[in-house]
Amino acid sequence: MLKKIAFLGLFCFAALARAAGGYETLSPAQPVQNPDKIEVIEFFWYGCPHCYHLEPAMAAWLKTKPANVEFIRQPAVFSDLWGKHAKVFFTAEALGVLDKVHADLFDAIQNKKQKLTSEDELAKFFAEHGVKDEDFRNAYNSFLVDAKMRQAETMGSRYGITGVPALIVNGKYRVTGPSAKSQDNMLTVTNQLIQQESQGK
Repeated sequence: MLKKIAFLGLFCFAALARAAGGYETLSPAQPVQNPDKIEVIEFFWYGCPHCYHLEPAMAAWLKTKPANVEFIRQPAVFSDLWGKHAKVFFTAEALGVLDKVHADLFDAIQNKKQKLTSEDELAKFFAEHGVKDEDFRNAYNSFLVDAKMRQAETMGSRYGITGVPALIVNGKYRVTGPSAKSQDNMLTVTNQLIQQESQGK
């Protein structure tokens, strides 16, 4: 059932219950990677138009985010297709070219309507961004990327993710378009929670 819904794209901007204050509280709270920082995780999918429309605001926010914020991108995996796009992300991360290709991956899938699901298609895409064919294939089929994929398959349920885009603040709060009343308001709510958590520290 999840696969059918995901392929229809209905998981993008899912109709979650509206939460007071613009966010939902995670129960139980999840541990963060660095307790000295305020952790913000972005759950997304390259095939989600709402994630694509949020990306420019996310890119601008990353340039001005507080120094005590640790930002983590996390591809959501709700189906085989989502998993294939997640593998692209982890491959780019392993190759050290994520910042170079992240926006272009969104553009290729959303605007140019490229599927980017087969190894050969992806090898060509990465070659256009200066990555040698052999280097791409070694990373794509590596143990590291495989391990990241296995972990990604459990992350959504761990944080109660039912749709994307979604932001997790410090393992305690989940911010979505519906909870924040609009997608445009997601980062405003996130900034308020960062300030709240920073004062708590």
